[in-house]
Amino acid sequence: MSETRESRSGPGLKIAVMASAGAAVEWYDFFIYGTAAALVFPHLFFPADLPPLVAQIASFSTFAVGFIARPLGGMLFGHFGDIHGRKRALVVAMFLMGGSTTLIGFLPGYGQVGILAPLLLVALRFAQGLAVGGQWGGAALLAIESAPENRRGFYGSFVQVGVPLGVVVANGVFLIVGALTSDDVFMSWGWRIGFVASVGLIFIGMALHLGVSEPAGEGEAAPPPVAGERRRSPLAEVARGHWRAILLAGGAFVANNTCFYVAITYVVAYGTTSLGIDRNILLMAVMVGSVLMVPFLIGCGALSDRFGRRGIFLAGALLSGIWAFVAFPLIGTASPTAIILAVTVQLAFISMMYGPQAALFAELFPKSVRYSGASLGYQIGSVVGGGFAPIVATALFARYQDTVPISIYLAAMCAISFISVIMLGRHLPANSRTTDRLQISQPNRQEASQ
Repeated sequence: MSETRESRSGPGLKIAVMASAGAAVEWYDFFIYGTAAALVFPHLFFPADLPPLVAQIASFSTFAVGFIARPLGGMLFGHFGDIHGRKRALVVAMFLMGGSTTLIGFLPGYGQVGILAPLLLVALRFAQGLAVGGQWGGAALLAIESAPENRRGFYGSFVQVGVPLGVVVANGVFLIVGALTSDDVFMSWGWRIGFVASVGLIFIGMALHLGVSEPAGEGEAAPPPVAGERRRSPLAEVARGHWRAILLAGGAFVANNTCFYVAITYVVAYGTTSLGIDRNILLMAVMVGSVLMVPFLIGCGALSDRFGRRGIFLAGALLSGIWAFVAFPLIGTASPTAIILAVTVQLAFISMMYGPQAALFAELFPKSVRYSGASLGYQIGSVVGGGFAPIVATALFARYQDTVPISIYLAAMCAISFISVIMLGRHLPANSRTTDRLQISQPNRQEASQ
């Protein structure tokens, strides 16, 4: 058995790294929209006479549309991936994401086409959400199903690394374009460069995904049904037999997603609009924090193989909730060092949840419905968490003119995740590294023996 594990380690790690790179390409597309929603879209795609905070909320509302679409994308691509394989689903998602992102770069503003401008923006953001809703599950499962049983957390963390890498590239593009153009040029057409460049990333992502093989015996297409028999829909199977696991997984992801999008998106809007801090300082803080998030994610994933997923996840939720009350006063000093510290520490605590998450979610479901189940849990949490986090934070500050209510909101989301992980823990062994799947509910026991 040990020889088998060792033989899978080399190619398995290569698959994990390739899946991480492919994920970074897709997350770049998704995150560059968030940065533009904070800096550009309030001025370009909405009436000029809107108050700044109202325009900001309207812009973040289009940002949230992508999250609303993500569960639907998880269902569509999860069903497709469970039947036809992980790689095929990822390739389709890549085309959809790259195409919609590129088209955003060519959209006219409100001054040119009126109300049609935000409507087109919403439609393309919805397409982005569909694509990223199917991307995570496929990439995570390619890595985890190729991993030795005792290193799933470590291998799964490589896919999670795609998130901060996507943030770094997206913010880096805005920093470079901003440095090379005046503010007027940047707001007029400079911001479009990062979106149009996505057409090239389609081919990079395609090359990465086509160079990855399906894990033997795990991510392959479902076997053909016996004559006269039809295979039940993976989506229907997982919804009927694993709904508790899906909901608890979504609750576990709420804190991670909420704190993350406040840190990388709302903080940029809050700093520039309310505090008058230079845009480049805030973008640099997000980039530094994201770069340092990479080793934290890998380290936390590896630690979860040794000490179990639950304890590390719970510590991350607790520390993230506490840090929410420290981060905003640090940002309020307008000191670049303090701002970098605020964002970096928040992202480090988030890594304690996000690093082990891919392995944790995969181990909740049997192989036949794993793509559908893991994707649904992840994307449901993304709607409740990240999708509305910048809107809620902006509205709270507009109402109270203080960041304490925002910190309370973040702490409440962390409490939801803390409780959800505890409830999932009733079905988790102290260390879940050797468990192929967890017995979440009675209806699944017969399937597990098949």
